[in-house]
Amino acid sequence: MIDLFQHALRLHADPSRVVVRPFHLAWGGNGGNRTERIVSAVMALDAGETRAQLELVLKDFEARHWQTRRVFMTRYDEIEDMLGIDGSEIGDEKRQLIGAYFCHEYSYAAAALMNPSAVPHFDQSGMPAGSQRILMSLRAVGEGHISSVAFREGIITDDNQLKLAPEPPFATATDAVGLDEETLPEGPITVYRHRDSTLSGTVIFPITAAQSKGLEDLRLVQFHHDNGDVEWLGTYTAYNGSTIQSELLRTRDFRAFDLVPMTGPAARNKGMALFPRKVAGQYMMIGRQDGENLFLLKSDTLTHWDEGQKLLVPVFPWELVQIGNCGPPIELDEGWLLLTHGVGAMRKYAIGAVLLDKRDPSKVLGRTPEPILAAADQDREGYVPNVVYTCGAIRHGDTLFVPYGVADSSVAFAFIKISTLLAAM
Repeated sequence: MIDLFQHALRLHADPSRVVVRPFHLAWGGNGGNRTERIVSAVMALDAGETRAQLELVLKDFEARHWQTRRVFMTRYDEIEDMLGIDGSEIGDEKRQLIGAYFCHEYSYAAAALMNPSAVPHFDQSGMPAGSQRILMSLRAVGEGHISSVAFREGIITDDNQLKLAPEPPFATATDAVGLDEETLPEGPITVYRHRDSTLSGTVIFPITAAQSKGLEDLRLVQFHHDNGDVEWLGTYTAYNGSTIQSELLRTRDFRAFDLVPMTGPAARNKGMALFPRKVAGQYMMIGRQDGENLFLLKSDTLTHWDEGQKLLVPVFPWELVQIGNCGPPIELDEGWLLLTHGVGAMRKYAIGAVLLDKRDPSKVLGRTPEPILAAADQDREGYVPNVVYTCGAIRHGDTLFVPYGVADSSVAFAFIKISTLLAAM
């Protein structure tokens, strides 16, 4: 193991982090449905009964959520459109109560918080020398083992300090416009952060049929296009309960997020990591097509990926079962630094690194014979024991900042000197 600095901060699953989400009832039935029955029952209440029932709901939930009444009204509008109701004579209290019946509270990080990735923040204004504002994605796992994407903003310094922006008391889910209530949409789709919500309080939930059981392991990268434009891209795994597919998140402002299914043989696998710019005129990825080895993938587009060439195979004892990437390659003067994960005896996960040629990433210049991070005694227990895993590190001067998941249960942080890492190869 090489020398590194492990920060004392640790993030854990938190069942108190909740959002209000739409509660969907099955549509259909013999001449009617539960949605119509519930709406009719509320419509039959007199003004006093409506107010009393709404006050009970607000007593329980208004202090726990952001703009609760507005959320209820928005949900009512969706129900009105779905049922074709003429709402011109329906008062606000009755609208809010109807909306409340079609919402529920969801604890999005109750089970686990893990597998972070880090990129430079889009706003570096006011940063003193030696400091950098960062943005992290995290995989949050809630009820039903459904994964979503959460975010945290923070600052790292050149003396290995990390300060995260506080999470707001209320979390909000991204929203899509004009969805059909009765069927899950197919991708691609665009979701939007609420105009008044901070990024650290924003959660992206599964929304399409392919994503219905989870958005897993987002690998963010700050991508530089040939024309000078900068875009934040991220590959992730969409899971529907039986099959997976790789998809691409795209955003320029972290207000609107495009969620785009990728095509091609390589996109049927998980764990794809995008280079931060074109290399030799092509987009490139690191992928794991066979569940065992690492491959270099090349494409003329960002969304279609054919099979690639084998790049790395398991060699050392700590990675003999399988290897994969731990996030997008990082550009250095010496070459492309790629963090990897290896699985060894007793399904123990560890993190290593390789260096690829800058002009021709199919050439491996070096790799660490020993892990740079492995599950220590205090880090072995959790939702999935004996695992350390990251979806993306960030370069800060001569240091690598590595946020990483521990036992699929919490998130820890390490700082590693790049020179030390290269010397260990």
